[in-house]
Amino acid sequence: MSFRSWVSLITILLLALVVYFGWDQIMKAWGLLGSVNIWIWLLLIPAQLLSYYTTGEMMFSYLRSRGELKTTSRWEMTRMALELNFVNHILPSGGAAGFSYLGWVLHRHGVSPGRATMAQIIRFVLSFVSFVAMVIIAVTILAFDNGINQTITVVSSILIITAIGGTSFLIYVVSNHQRLISLSGWITRVVNKVMAKLTRGKKKNILVLSSVEEFFTDIHRDYLEIRREKKILIRPLMWSVITNLLDVSLILIAFISLGYWINPATLFIAFGITSVVSVISSSPGGAGVYEAVMISFLASSGVQPDVAIAGILLARATLLTGTILFGYVFYQLTINKYGKNSD
Repeated sequence: MSFRSWVSLITILLLALVVYFGWDQIMKAWGLLGSVNIWIWLLLIPAQLLSYYTTGEMMFSYLRSRGELKTTSRWEMTRMALELNFVNHILPSGGAAGFSYLGWVLHRHGVSPGRATMAQIIRFVLSFVSFVAMVIIAVTILAFDNGINQTITVVSSILIITAIGGTSFLIYVVSNHQRLISLSGWITRVVNKVMAKLTRGKKKNILVLSSVEEFFTDIHRDYLEIRREKKILIRPLMWSVITNLLDVSLILIAFISLGYWINPATLFIAFGITSVVSVISSSPGGAGVYEAVMISFLASSGVQPDVAIAGILLARATLLTGTILFGYVFYQLTINKYGKNSD
């Protein structure tokens, strides 16, 4: 069993224990859902659409600075971001499916695979960078507000270390061309070997080394251009800050619609840890895992358990429904337009 599967299994077991021992709180939370202020709750719809737009702008503002997407409208870019979220939510891939899907769609808009991948790398790296800065601000606010408990301190430290470590490793890999060439050879050998076994020798060379090397060379070339023109990252960085704030505001709106105010700093830290755990979860969109971790953290941070359960379930149910319903329609339109086969 893979590490990701173990994480999901352990989380499901913990979730079962939480449900068993916290059944009374769950019943109270169910009662709270009946007191939702419908007008405040409806604010989730425009806030979610704006979140999709800003998520896309982290990548698309970079691509536009490179001369790409000249004939692509802002609406089409927002739609691509929505489809990206939809694919990530329906496929248990920790974000890899959406990563590949967006690259496939961008290729239809004239963007090379390497540059499309670099745009998505920039999205993740800048999200981490702005996130670390905002976690530090959040912890500082909590310290001056009413003090911070040990749980918040430990979780915040882990988040910061993980974000810095992951970003540093990514930069280490793409900064050296020879390292990428070696990685190309390793990926080609491993993938071809695995596919040969899965297809019983029918497909022995699904990857061509020269194509993989060209793909990573494109990424390295874009990295060198970014080092020479660092200012092209200013816009994506600004969008990453706005996106992080919007993602947390979506959860906050759900709590406010229930009549409860939760310190945004606490929500921001909770959002960070659940996002990391969801990536290594094998469930689609981190379903089950996200809710369990978020509720547990908020409860340990002083939020009433019934309030934490009601707020998170309301937010997740609303946002997932919107993503799946609208995302599915646009996803199918794209598949029908470009065909199911990819080169």
